[in-house]
Amino acid sequence: MISRTECLLYLETILEPDKFQDYCPNGLQVAGIEQINTLVTGVTASQELLDAALVLKADTILVHHGYFWRGDDPRIIGIKQRRLKQLLMHDVNLIVYHLPLDAHSVMGNNAQLAKRLGIEIKGTIPETGDPNIALYGYLESPVTAVDFVDKISCVLQRKPLFIEGHNRPIKNIGWCSGAAQAYIEQAAKLGLDAFISGEISEQTVHLARELGIHYFSAGHHATERYGVQALGEHLAEKFDLQHHFIDINNPV
Repeated sequence: MISRTECLLYLETILEPDKFQDYCPNGLQVAGIEQINTLVTGVTASQELLDAALVLKADTILVHHGYFWRGDDPRIIGIKQRRLKQLLMHDVNLIVYHLPLDAHSVMGNNAQLAKRLGIEIKGTIPETGDPNIALYGYLESPVTAVDFVDKISCVLQRKPLFIEGHNRPIKNIGWCSGAAQAYIEQAAKLGLDAFISGEISEQTVHLARELGIHYFSAGHHATERYGVQALGEHLAEKFDLQHHFIDINNPV
C-alpha cells in the first residue's frame, strides 16, 4: 500500500515530466481514493480497460494514453463524460504518462522495445523531441529484412508493414514507438539501415525508398504496450501493490 500523494511524487522523480513539451497533462488526471492497493496498467484508458479494471476492484489505473489532449473539445460530454463518470463514481485514480514514458531509459517504451527485439542501445537520434526520445543502436549480428520481419512478428504478435529501402543486411537500427514515422529522415541522416515505429503515413513509403532506409511500421499499440507494463511491475514490487496489466487488443 502507498498513498496516492507518495506514489505521484515518486513517479515525478523518476519520469521527470517537466522536461517534456507534451500533448496532454502528465501525472494525475482524475483523482480517486488516497490509498493505492490495486493497480491496473494498460496502454489506453478506453471504456473496455475501465470496465476490466473495475472487475478487478482496482483503485488506480495507470496508462500511456489518457484524456485531455491538446485540441480536444473541452466539454465533458459523450464518451468523455461516460468514462469520467465511471472513474468518479467508483473513486478510481487515473494516472497518465505519455512522452515521459516513451523516453525513460529503463522502463520506457523505446527501451523496452529494444530489450525485446535484441537491439543494443547506442544513443538518441537528434532532433526527435525535447529531450530526444527516439533511439538508435545495433544488432549483435546482421540479419536480412525478411528475418527481421519474422523477429518483430514473433515478439510483438503482429506482422509489421515493411517498406524496403535497400538490399543490404540490417545491422544499425533506429526506433521510436507510436506515431513517430516522421523521424525516418533523422534516422537516415545517421546512416542507419532501418527505422521502426508504430504507424506509417503515405509519404513514409516514398521517404524510405528515396532515403535508402528500411521502414517497419510495427503498430502503435504493439510498440507501446511494454513501457506501462514495466512501470506497473516496478511500482508493484517497490510498494507491495497488487498489479494487473490488461492488454486490450488493438490492431493499429
